[in-house]
Amino acid sequence: MDNLKNIQPIADFNWDEFESGKSVTDASRQEQEVAYDNTLNAIKEKDVAMGTVTKIGKREILVNVGFKSEGAIPASEFRYNPDLKVGDEVEVFIETQEDKKGQLVLSHRKARASRSWERVNEALENDEIIKGYVKCRTKGGMIVDVFGIEAFLPGSQIDVRPIRDYDAFVDKTMEFKIVKINQEYKNVVVSHKVLIEAELEQQKKEIISKLEKGQVLEGTVKNITSYGVFIDLGGVDGLIHITDLSWGRVAHPSEVVELDQKLNVVILEFDDQKKRIALGLKQLMPHPWDSLDADLKVGDKVKGKVVVMADYGAFVEIAPGVEGLIHVSEMSWTQHLRSAQDFLHVGDEVEAVILTLDRDERKMSLGLKQLKDDPWEGIEERFPIGSKHKARVRNFTNFGVFVEIEEGVDGLVHISDLSWTKKIKHPSEFTEVGAEMDVQVLEIDKENRRLSLGHKQLEENPWDVFETIFKVGSIHEGTIIELMDKGAVVSLPYGVEGFATPKHLVKEDGSQATQEEKLQFKVIEFNKEAKRIIVSHSRVFEDEQKSAQQAEEKAEKAESKRSNNAVAASNASNNEKATLGDLDELAALKEKLSE
Repeated sequence: MDNLKNIQPIADFNWDEFESGKSVTDASRQEQEVAYDNTLNAIKEKDVAMGTVTKIGKREILVNVGFKSEGAIPASEFRYNPDLKVGDEVEVFIETQEDKKGQLVLSHRKARASRSWERVNEALENDEIIKGYVKCRTKGGMIVDVFGIEAFLPGSQIDVRPIRDYDAFVDKTMEFKIVKINQEYKNVVVSHKVLIEAELEQQKKEIISKLEKGQVLEGTVKNITSYGVFIDLGGVDGLIHITDLSWGRVAHPSEVVELDQKLNVVILEFDDQKKRIALGLKQLMPHPWDSLDADLKVGDKVKGKVVVMADYGAFVEIAPGVEGLIHVSEMSWTQHLRSAQDFLHVGDEVEAVILTLDRDERKMSLGLKQLKDDPWEGIEERFPIGSKHKARVRNFTNFGVFVEIEEGVDGLVHISDLSWTKKIKHPSEFTEVGAEMDVQVLEIDKENRRLSLGHKQLEENPWDVFETIFKVGSIHEGTIIELMDKGAVVSLPYGVEGFATPKHLVKEDGSQATQEEKLQFKVIEFNKEAKRIIVSHSRVFEDEQKSAQQAEEKAEKAESKRSNNAVAASNASNNEKATLGDLDELAALKEKLSE
């Protein structure tokens, strides 16, 4: 452009000839060409030069670089600069001075790229704010054109708020700061968020300095999570915990608020640096307990919905924010405490009776079973002692079986009352949970809500008969059904079991009896009250041997007695003879004396 200032008019130019159409002289033409050439820049191909925008079209931008013709550059190369206007100076790269059409070919993109890496490093070093064109989305962020280089804009660096629509930023020119450069891989990372943060930091300081507990502020819902809602208070974020959104139960904060919603909140707490601010929404509304019907009292019936379930009970909401607990023990008259889920589920509409009501503590307990009659009222009339009933086995203990005659009416069948004859170690040997059992009422304990029941009492006591069958000394065939260290259990006729100690299990050949062996057993003890029979196998053959020995001894004694009698008789005869002789001598002596 400076060359134009040096142009001077030709001193001997003949204007009359020029107007009449006469051609100029060769000398003057040469002078004119030289003067024209001097007005053009001495541009070289593959160089970078400055040019002036002369025309802006939809497809092309015309740029004058001081050459004999203007150069055209695709408009797409200026997308990063939407503010481009005629007269602006731009960098251009001289592709070629003339193409096939004689057109000057320029490139703005290559001109930018030739110095782009140098300019990027300068911008980082000087903490410079630069402009960039958002080209497209990519994984985790956006691709931005900066000085002709494709830089990465992470999603977290777009804005201080979470971005929900990345596509809204595509094809936009924005301001950025370069935050990181990888010289080895020529990677550039930019941020728009740092510009916003710097602006908000000052606002934040002003807001934080004025915060006070109990203060009510207007905020905007910034983010919703499962545990609460983040509120933008104008550069400062606060959290409304899910429990502070409503006096009633809230499954998810989205039930109460929505994104970008404006609402009033109250400051509940904040730390010393006021970086964590706890906000409340429900605190701006009256507590539902304060508006609860004043006439509501213990014993009244209420309706509500089950909102929370636990193993120990169910929470029922009878009004928004007003809940009562139905403990599992108040759900049924049954004595078997099961999980509350066996009776109720979340969402169930129920009617219950108020059991306790504490307005100061804002607590209430409810009951379901109170809507039904207590089954223990009139228990003596419905289940008198001696009456027989069918019951269902609920569970076992080591000492017996717990059964339920009807809902809420339980009883215990002691292990000793299960069978007259069998020795039962554990009730599971006799029955199983859920099975039906015939029982007879033995005792009623109304105060503790227990019945003493019996099963064997439904049959006559066979031990009265067994007493006549299994007399001590009687012999019966038995089978060893269980061997233990202390002895063996022996199965006897009529389903009776006896017991034999190890010394009574010795067989005649000296060997020990084995399990499942069938042998003869002699009853050596019978106890009707204890229902105990002690038997012995060894006594069978031992007593036989003893009897044989006793018989032999008896025969020997008899023979000996006979022998003794014979001797005695012989002696008696001899004695008698001697006596007669003595008498003869005595008579003779007497006769001599008389003479």
